[in-house]
Amino acid sequence: MRRICLWLLRFYRQHISSATQARCRYTPTCSAYAVRCLEEYTFLRALPLILWRLLRCNPFSHGGADPVPADLKERNDTAKK
Repeated sequence: MRRICLWLLRFYRQHISSATQARCRYTPTCSAYAVRCLEEYTFLRALPLILWRLLRCNPFSHGGADPVPADLKERNDTAKK
């Protein structure tokens, strides 16, 4: 499933996104964010991150820098303290 998603995202970035005007309010773009999530995490861990990012990418969002979390386990451990 992960390979299929990566292939679809790369196809989108090369053939569809490159033909249209840039509209993403975040850095990196939503498709680059999704590719990076899928490369760093398993499909089931990456999917919620990708969906949350897509929900936040809208005309009413302020946008800005939104990197892929370094490690979800570290974030959960610091949140518990």
